Amino acid sequence: MKVKVNHEACIGCGACTSVADDLFEINDEGLSTAKVETVPEDKVQEAKDAIETCPTGAIVETE
Repeated sequence: MKVKVNHEACIGCGACTSVADDLFEINDEGLSTAKVETVPEDKVQEAKDAIETCPTGAIVETE
């Protein structure tokens, strides 16, 4: 599984970092950024939770 953050949609609320801080961080511009392109197998559920938690749908699965 791969994830990507659409910075056009991200509002920097931090919901993703609250459920998957191993996978996402807030960058210097105040927007979420994926720490990894390919999600490790043991973190797939966290990534899915982050996708579900994002209020703007900015996090997308790319594979």
